[in-house]
Formats: sequence, structure tokens, C-alpha cells
Amino acid sequence: MLELRQLTKSYSTERRVLDRLSWTFAPGEFIAIMGDSGVGKSTLLNLIAGLDQPDPSPEPAIIVDGTPLAALDDDAATRLRRARMGFVFQAFHVLPHLTLQQNVALPLLLNGLPQGRALAMLEAVGLAGRGGDYPHQLSGGEMQRVAIARALVHRPALVLADEPTGNLDPDTANSVLQLLRQELKLSGATAIMVTHSPAAAARADKVLRLTKNGLQDTTLVNPAAQ
Repeated sequence: MLELRQLTKSYSTERRVLDRLSWTFAPGEFIAIMGDSGVGKSTLLNLIAGLDQPDPSPEPAIIVDGTPLAALDDDAATRLRRARMGFVFQAFHVLPHLTLQQNVALPLLLNGLPQGRALAMLEAVGLAGRGGDYPHQLSGGEMQRVAIARALVHRPALVLADEPTGNLDPDTANSVLQLLRQELKLSGATAIMVTHSPAAAARADKVLRLTKNGLQDTTLVNPAAQ
């Protein structure tokens, strides 16, 4: 589903954040990535999403669903990101001027798909009957539920989550992660979650640690995710 080959990212000759990183993410896996601050976790997500560019290399460094990102122009990369990826952020990024239904329906609208699934997704995340509400009427946990619904509504193949529980209290974070895992298993999407939280990482199928030496598998099977 997603393959990284010798992925390297430098911000200057003095600062190489990622150095020849290679990994293959299987379809349907829910992966947590942990690591020290500044090691490049968010940079890695931005590269996978095509929002940032890796250092030039003779071979494709990032391959999504068999498509090398480097082979795509800006328009094609945007279409791939819009159709095949979903995003969940720490800061929610729920649009304040849109209703909950409109927020969730946005990926459907951008992909030219029927928008009826938006209400079904709100119901799936425990917000049935709230489609006409606005984000200012929600708690942080509820806004993150909207973000999850929006990320999954168009049935993406790949979900990228950057510290999705960083602004939530422990009980709400646990509820949101349980919901995310449940919805991912229903959709069959591959998910990569960057987190500092061991409790959040325990919800994933596998925990990888990002260091200056690359990605290291710290759990072959994560019992807490079963």
C-alpha cells in the first residue's frame, strides 16, 4: 500500500532529518510511530502526504498504491491526496464557518462523490442528529470525532494522523482512539499515527520508533490492540 525506499530529507547541508529510511506498510495496518521531538515524525507524514518533498534520489522514494509520488505533477499529487488519503490532526482543522455535516462532506464534494454518506459517518462517530451544528458548539473530543468522520468519509486507502489526541484529556483520548481504530478496521484503510503517547500507541497494531538510524519495530504484535 505504502512503500518508502531510501527516503532522505535534509533542510540544509548541516541538518539531515531523515537518512535513507526504508519501510513497507501493509494494507489495513494501523501503525503508531513514536520518537523524540525533532527526530522527523511530522516531516515523515508531510513527505508521505506529498506536502513536502524528499531529497532527490535516482529511485522513487515514496510509492503510494503503486504510484511513485515523484512521478506526479502538483495537480496529480493533489488529486491522489484528495482521493486516496485522509488526515487527522492534533488541532482538528474543523472549519468553523461550516456545519458538521458540511465539514464531513467536504472530501466527498472535492472528489465529486454523493454527499449523503456524511450524515452516516456522523452517526458512526456518535454525533447523530448534530449535522446542523457548528464547531463552536462542540467539545474538543467531539471536534476530533468530526475530524475522524471527515478523514474516513470518502473511504481513503491511507489515513495519516499527527498527534490526534494531543489536545484531549486521557478519557476523551481513549474514546477517540477506540473510535478511530474501530472505523479503520471497518474501512480497511492503512493508518499511520504519529504520537508521543504510549497509551495512544498501544491502540495500534504495531509500534515503530523513529530514530536517526531509521524506523525500528518495537512490537511484533501489540497485545493492547487486540
